[in-house]
Amino acid sequence: QLPSEQQRRYHDALAAALDCGYALLEAGGSSLDAVIAAVRLLEDDPLFNAGRGAALTREGIAELDAAVMDGSTLRAGGVAAVRHVKHPIELARRVMEKSRHVLLVGAG
Repeated sequence: QLPSEQQRRYHDALAAALDCGYALLEAGGSSLDAVIAAVRLLEDDPLFNAGRGAALTREGIAELDAAVMDGSTLRAGGVAAVRHVKHPIELARRVMEKSRHVLLVGAG
């Protein structure tokens, strides 16, 4: 069980991500845009094992993974073991939208 202060921090960060995505939907944005925006916030928060909070390799390097799928088109994109990428979710989206591939893996 997490201490109550840490639970509050997680709750607040998750609420911020949800609020961000919901605000985009309310403004007429797509569900894909909303999901990407919410995940970007999680990637920026060191509380979560994504982006800034990622577990490091034995060499002390962050190798990040992300994937996204558009349910309306059934297209998907993902990246794995990428380095030096602030928002791997954005890169996964680019794989989905701009390439013929579904998953690209960096040198691990």
